[in-house]
Amino acid sequence: MPKIIVLPHHELCPEGAELEAKEGETVLDVALKNGIGIEHACEKSCACTTCHVVIREGFDSLDESDELEDDMLDKAWGLEPESRLGCQAKITDEDLVVEIPRYTLNHAAENH
Repeated sequence: MPKIIVLPHHELCPEGAELEAKEGETVLDVALKNGIGIEHACEKSCACTTCHVVIREGFDSLDESDELEDDMLDKAWGLEPESRLGCQAKITDEDLVVEIPRYTLNHAAENH
């Protein structure tokens, strides 16, 4: 069973975590069901960047991002070559090491 190693994040996961995952689950769903509250303002519909993560290890095991995800990622704070939207990154049979960026952009929340 593949694992997701979440690197320590100052608020969401201070100690880091090692999470069991099933093939086909998304990084976001695995994090959420394990109590790591990654924001997902668009309810996982690939319409925002709040679930932006950086895949530090295992990036090449993921399916390639599609044009819609790439367009969203272009708006993400701290974009890196290994950036993905957690709601779109589906786990395969390889372990992943994931970093949750310190900041996200939530245009809906910022306009309230």
